[in-house]
Amino acid sequence: MAAVGKKRSRDMTEGTIWKHLVAFALPLMVGNLFQQMYNTVDSIVVGRFVSMEALAAVGSTSSITNMLVGFFLGLSMGVGVVISQRFGAKDDEGVHKAVHTTVGMTLVLGVIFTVIGVTVTPLMLRLMKTPEDVFPEAKTYLQIYFSGIAGLMLYNMGSGILRAVGDSRRPLYFLVFCSVVNTVLDLLFVVVFHMGVEGVAFATIIAQFLSAVLILVVLGRSNENYRFIPKKIRIYPAMLKSIINIGLPSALQRLVTAFSNVFVQGYINDFGAACMAGWGCYNRLDQFILLPMQSITMGGTTFVGQNVGARDLKRAEKGVSTAIWLSMLVTLVLIAVVNLFAAPLIQIFNQEPDVLHFGKLFIRMISPFYLITCINQVLAGALRGAGDSKAPMFMMLFSFVVFRQIYLFIGTKFIHEVWFVGFGYPLGWIVCSLLQLLYYRKSRWRERCKLMWAQEDAAKNLA
Repeated sequence: MAAVGKKRSRDMTEGTIWKHLVAFALPLMVGNLFQQMYNTVDSIVVGRFVSMEALAAVGSTSSITNMLVGFFLGLSMGVGVVISQRFGAKDDEGVHKAVHTTVGMTLVLGVIFTVIGVTVTPLMLRLMKTPEDVFPEAKTYLQIYFSGIAGLMLYNMGSGILRAVGDSRRPLYFLVFCSVVNTVLDLLFVVVFHMGVEGVAFATIIAQFLSAVLILVVLGRSNENYRFIPKKIRIYPAMLKSIINIGLPSALQRLVTAFSNVFVQGYINDFGAACMAGWGCYNRLDQFILLPMQSITMGGTTFVGQNVGARDLKRAEKGVSTAIWLSMLVTLVLIAVVNLFAAPLIQIFNQEPDVLHFGKLFIRMISPFYLITCINQVLAGALRGAGDSKAPMFMMLFSFVVFRQIYLFIGTKFIHEVWFVGFGYPLGWIVCSLLQLLYYRKSRWRERCKLMWAQEDAAKNLA
């Protein structure tokens, strides 16, 4: 752990742009890689040591867990933007208030989300037409997972605070440690104690609470302006309003999109347990392929936020272009790798021929379109970093929910094939990217930034 007093934040308002993005994204990407290992190791262990039905149960629950987790992560983006803008403006008091408001909000939401998650699990499993042979294990896994979701929330919000000030390394160290803990506990609970899906669920929440404790200790030991002092936890109304104004649109977009994906999972479930398992394997690999793009996107959001705080729009725009090209380059390499090794990658999870068939089908059909997601994700992150979070929300909701559900509802009446269902994802990405490009080039987000600066100056003059 870093010694107290050592500066770990990163000022992105000056210096070489691509170097800032790469230096920020690399540890974040590795950290996200290990975070993805939580659920991926769960799938590998149950797929190898329990059954295909257990693999289908764990793999098919991601659309449900993503609903509440996605909502919270959307709010954390609001936290990141507020803190990065205050940090870029050298506003120590603003950073202090944002940090303590964030922790207070997280503690309250942790209780609420635990109750909601445990309560709605059976209903959500029924809504996505979970087969009876998969339902009991899926219910068990989800209810245990949600009972410990507060640990995941505290870690993600704490690491979001560090990322907002440019520190993406220490969250990485803790994720590496906790991922190893999760893997060891998975094997212990399942292989040695024969606990099945209960074992992998308990292993996950134990590891998540460990990561939460570590991140809070780091925030508490810092002597920079983002230091967390437990006795000073307080929800500042003005700061909470700023966080909600920026984070809520993203949170709602993630929540509704994840809820929509529950129904997409329902279409997949119609094709049986083997297809569900193959789709689950593809989704686990999908999350790894998208990690570099997501990490660069988060770096771009912080970069834009800090430079908007420093009132340098020209530099902010250069950062957006750089982030798009970086993410596309790395994603292209990963697309080639995953297509070349599709079969052995699927077989890591399960070696059933039918599972392999469906997993390969989804990978080869959908993965080339990941290049399109680089555009809409980076642009959405940049707009949020500039404080414009409503427009990305509406465009993503239309593309990922309205358009996709209409496509599936009408199209599957004429083409009841699994490839047709899977292709709904690339079509949504294409529509969203076109809308984001048009909006980014013609929007008034730059004028909004200038208006925000004028309001800040007016408030200072009055003070």
